[in-house]
Amino acid sequence: MQAALAALALTLTMSGLAQGQTEQHQAEPVTQTCPDLLPLLQQNPQLPADWAQIAEQLEPLLARCLRSTEYFALRGAAQMNMGRLDRALESLERALLLNPDNGGAQVDYAQALYLQGQLFSALDLNRQLLARDDLPTGLQNVLQEREQTWRGMTRQTSLQADVLMGYDNNLNGAPEPGQITLTLSGESVVLPLNPEFRPKSGPYLNLRLGGRYRQLAPEHQHNVLVELRGRVSEDKASDLLQLDTRYAFIKPGNERSWQLNAGVSHLLFGGSPLYTATEAGGRFMPDASLGACRPQVSAIAQHQLFHNQSRLNAVESKVGVGLTCALSNRFGPQQVVAEISALNNSPVRNGRPGGSRQGWQANVDWQWQLARGVLLAQLNHTETDDKRGYSPILADGARRDIRRSYALLQYRQPLFPGRPDTLLLFNVYHQKQRSNLELFRSIDSTVEIGVSHRF
Repeated sequence: MQAALAALALTLTMSGLAQGQTEQHQAEPVTQTCPDLLPLLQQNPQLPADWAQIAEQLEPLLARCLRSTEYFALRGAAQMNMGRLDRALESLERALLLNPDNGGAQVDYAQALYLQGQLFSALDLNRQLLARDDLPTGLQNVLQEREQTWRGMTRQTSLQADVLMGYDNNLNGAPEPGQITLTLSGESVVLPLNPEFRPKSGPYLNLRLGGRYRQLAPEHQHNVLVELRGRVSEDKASDLLQLDTRYAFIKPGNERSWQLNAGVSHLLFGGSPLYTATEAGGRFMPDASLGACRPQVSAIAQHQLFHNQSRLNAVESKVGVGLTCALSNRFGPQQVVAEISALNNSPVRNGRPGGSRQGWQANVDWQWQLARGVLLAQLNHTETDDKRGYSPILADGARRDIRRSYALLQYRQPLFPGRPDTLLLFNVYHQKQRSNLELFRSIDSTVEIGVSHRF
């Protein structure tokens, strides 16, 4: 189609070719006139090799055709169809500088902009072409089809389904110790935990279905994500079902960029609603850089609603700063995002054990593009301290502190050669939570393997 567009485009200039060359004959010495290019147009090139022959014949004529818009239009068409996009853009821009109304150069220039990823610039130029009253019927139909195809790319919808099997040594998220120490009447009493509240291990099946919609505009984009995830195992009391909805308004830019986010997450545990979280926030990347890294600031507020324990309801806020780094070396392209944040969690009602909580969080995401797949790693550490004593029967009313760390390692690669829509996934996850109160110490490790398919 690319070659056909270029060939059709050049017909726009053929009718004016002779007149333009006549004017050049009158204005310039004979030794500097550009020769007749019609024989080259009549070769009807279709394959890159055909265009390469035309380009080879054009190069010796450069010095004689520096003021010929038709020459640079044909040269740009040849370079574009040979895959030399940067050179094609230069030649077509030169053709349009010499004659802004050169329809052939406009058609090919729009195509070159599209191939370079400048979709909206290509659409704008294509609309200008469709408004012309001198388009041949065949070319007008092609341009209309191209307009429809390109406009369709501004609205993107995708579905993704994941199926993974794994093993978890703590399906129910139970505390690590088999016993806890209580303070009763000023005395420490050690009580063993009921086996029902101890960690339960076993295999599980993890299912995920997600839908994404993205709408692109010249200076911004809208992203909507809806995702349903479920985990089932032999321990039905620890089955999970989570529904997430996310919206993002993104204002990208080479110098500065920002985005606004909003979302709702609803979690069911053991078949009963556990909590619903509603959040809103944003992220800003200023016009600054530190080598290969760009700084960023972020802020988010979340309302946490616990359906069966209303005194746990809270509002949590997080403010952070970080760096986004794009690295490239002989081992392949890599991206690292590091962020450190301040946390504050305030109860909606009085009487929550421990009262308010303050703390901090550090997070590092690393992505490495390998020859056959992608390796992802995420490291996170969070520390929080209660403002008041948690409970008079736990460590004689001590204020609780929690230190939680986790690491996630994921490898993914296409399951079939040449089919990036189906991926093989392998995940390893380990989490450890430490606390001065035994009840809040836990360890959780999982390993899983599965398939992800994008529709």
